[in-house]
This record gives sequence, C-alpha cells and structure tokens, in this order.
Amino acid sequence: MKKTEEHPAVQDSFDALYNITQSINSILDPEELLDKVLEIAMEHLDAERGLILLNNIESELGFDVVTAKNFTDTHSSSKLAASSSVVKKVLSSGEPVLTFDALSDERFEASRSIVAQKILSIICVPLRQMERTTGALYLDTTKARGKFTQETLKFLAIFGHLAGIAIDNARRYDSLRKENERLKNEVGSATLHGELIGRSKTWKATLDLVMRVVDTDASVLITGESGTGKELIARAIHFSGRRKDKPFMAVNCSAIPEQLLESELFGYKKGAFTGASADKIGLIEYANGGTLFLDEVGDLPASLQAKLLRVIQEREIRRVGDVQDRKVDVRIVTATNRDLDVEIKEGKFRDDLYFRLNVISIPLAPLRERKEDIPLLARYFMEKASTAHKRLVKNITAEAMEKLLKHPWHGNARELQNVMERAVVLSRGEEITEEDLHLQLLTEEDLVQSGLTLEEFERKLVEKTLVEMNDNRTKTAEKLGVSLRWLQYRLKEWHRDTK
Repeated sequence: MKKTEEHPAVQDSFDALYNITQSINSILDPEELLDKVLEIAMEHLDAERGLILLNNIESELGFDVVTAKNFTDTHSSSKLAASSSVVKKVLSSGEPVLTFDALSDERFEASRSIVAQKILSIICVPLRQMERTTGALYLDTTKARGKFTQETLKFLAIFGHLAGIAIDNARRYDSLRKENERLKNEVGSATLHGELIGRSKTWKATLDLVMRVVDTDASVLITGESGTGKELIARAIHFSGRRKDKPFMAVNCSAIPEQLLESELFGYKKGAFTGASADKIGLIEYANGGTLFLDEVGDLPASLQAKLLRVIQEREIRRVGDVQDRKVDVRIVTATNRDLDVEIKEGKFRDDLYFRLNVISIPLAPLRERKEDIPLLARYFMEKASTAHKRLVKNITAEAMEKLLKHPWHGNARELQNVMERAVVLSRGEEITEEDLHLQLLTEEDLVQSGLTLEEFERKLVEKTLVEMNDNRTKTAEKLGVSLRWLQYRLKEWHRDTK
C-alpha cells in the first residue's frame, strides 16, 4: 500500500512546532525565548508585525508588551492602541481572536487605530500555563485580507500553548537563578573569608563595603574595639582581591618595642647597629606586591609616622643604616581601636598621615550592637571548637543562648570565641548549658562601691581581668579592648611591672 504524503502546510506546521519545542529545551533566558517565539510565529505565518504581551497586575493596562517586531517609530506610540481591543478580548475570555478583514469586522468598528493603520488581517491567541492565561501572542498584516485562516488559528493555538509553557518555564528558571545568586551573595557576605560571620544589617553593610574595595589599591583604615575582627577584615580585603597571590604581612604596632619596630618594618644594613651582622629585609619589603597590615597604628611612634607617610607618598623605603632607597608596591591597610581625631588634636598622631591612611574607612560595630549575629557566631565557634577538641557537642540550650544574648561582650567576637571553646571543653553532653558558659557578669557591687574613684575602678577591673586571664597580659588587653602598650603602662604606673 502506497504511503500517503502529508500536506505541505501540515508538514510546515509540524516543523514550526518542532522548532518551538527545541526552543523550550534550549533557551532558558526569558528575553531570548520571547524573541524566538515571536520570530518563529511571524516567519511561519508570514505576518507583517507581531508582539507578545504578558499579564502584569501592577501595570496600568494589566499587561506589558515584552517583545515586538516591525512596529516602527511612527507606530511605537500606538502599538498598544492597534491591538488593545483585540488583546483585551483574548485576555479576558481566554479565547483566540481571528479576523479575516479587520476593516469590515463589526467587532472592531470603534478601533480608530485599525482604520488609521489600515490593518487587514489580525490573529491573536492566548498564552497558557495549565488552565491559566498568562499573556497573548498578537500578529497582524496590512498586505492582504484573509491572510490568516482557521487552519492558521489551529496551529497558532497549539503554538501559543507550547510557547506559554516555554515562557513560564524560562521565567521560573530565571527567577530561581536570581534567587540562587542572591542566596550565594548572602552566604558569601555572611561567611566572607572564614570567620567573618553575620547576618545583621550592620555586618552586611560592612562586608558589602569590603567587597567594593578589594580590587582597588586605596588605603583602608579599619576602626573598632578590640576583638571586633579588624585583622579578619584586613585579611578578607587582601585574600579576596587581586593581590591575593602576593604576601600579606601583619604587624601589631603595640606589641613590638619602639626601638625594634623601625628595623622590623624597614629592615637594616649590615653594621647599622650592634648585632646587625647581616642585611635584613623588613616586613614592608616582604609585603612587596601584596598587603601590609598595621594593627594598632595609633601606637606608631612619631618618628615612624613620618617614614610611613613617605612609603605611601613615594612608594619607597630605606633600610636602617642604608643610603639607598628601594621601590615597593604595597597596599596599606591599618586598624586601630583609638579615636585618631582625638590623637591628632593632642598632637600624638600626624593629620597628614591620617588622611593618607583613611582613604576608605571601615568602622566595625561592637558585638553588643549587632546581637542578631550572636547565635550564628556562637554556633560557628561551637562547631569549630568541637572539631578541634574532638567533642560531640552539637547544640546550645535556649537558656544558654539567652545568657549569651544578655552578656555585654566587652571583648566582642574574640571573647565569644573563648567562651564557646571553654564551654565545649567543659560540656558533659551533646549540648552546651547555661552552667557550661561560666559567664559571670559584673554586679552592681562590682561596679559601684562607696568612695571608689574612676581610677580605682579601672585598676580593680584590670587586676580582676588579669586574674581571669591567668596573668596573661596579651589576653587581658584583648579582653579589655585596650592595647598591650596601654596595659603595660598602667601596670608600671601601679608598680606591678614585674615582668
């Protein structure tokens, strides 16, 4: 039996439907898909003009034209007018509209635009997702009456259904892609560079500022109390930026004796002083191409402030005892818990250096001002300590969390980390209880005693903290939010400088 050949028009329709199916499978960008759908429809039906609109309840008309072809500048202002009566009917009824001769069709006698633009044939079908009409596909021509037929309508109705599914899928995919990107950014900003964890608006704003400066060479000054994460921010700036493969050198200006700090930073020549038996490269040279982080820059001696200013301005250093200048390419990031404006007024810090260091200012809020970050940080430090100490602590009781939220956290995140590590070690089960925290808040009796002066209270607080920290001065300074140099000065003043 001889196989009957299919009618060419039917075959063309199948080809077009195959093309739209291919589009569904291969195009996930909504704009690109919409253009392709309209292109296939116009090409197959030999339409002169076409547009696709989608429902939008926020729009004045209730829909938006999302793509259009061959509406010239002359027509652009009236392209909706040319089709509004047709598309509104399709959107409201969910049924297609076909007119063989629009100029004599009584349904459109009131449409001046159809008359003015001499539109002869119009076809418009709904775009559907399940039983819901999501938009419409509109085609017209001024070339001939009867351009679109009932066969055309059948094809375009199926086409519109497939297109509706394709468009809805593409929009869903695009929405998921954007949501995924948003979540990635949120997670990235919440956990940027390891321990920089937080979800408060304040913390997110800080990390957003960090990400905006990572790929620049601008000097950054990070301010905030001890324990707020200033060095972590500095490391994030370096290791998230274009200098990440170069050295990161961190120097605590308050921890190195003044007489040694210059040679540590700038290096020295052999014979520059007693004990200088060979040339030594300073930390600034070691950081060449990378980042130099100066913590507690407010403690930098006046003589070194001038030399640091020269490094920033001239991009060169001179080793101690040398006569030769050496070029360096170093990004300067500094941090302090001091109010440098006050230091400048008191003549302790150079204002010209301050302006050079403070091109970008990143202030870090204390933990007590971003309490919504405490649960996230506490759990992170708990998990970290559990892994380090091989414990199976997995949870924090509600009572323990409430106590964490009420604590003043003068030592900020660093103090919280110490508390959580101690709690993990002392915990007897799989969760941290209120008793495991060992948080002893200062009582009114501690804070206010009859006849106690401010200086006496300061000494009492320092000595109490020293006992808590087993006389470890570095940890005591960190807990109190002061520099080690300040603490040593106070102890010497109180005749406790026995070390």
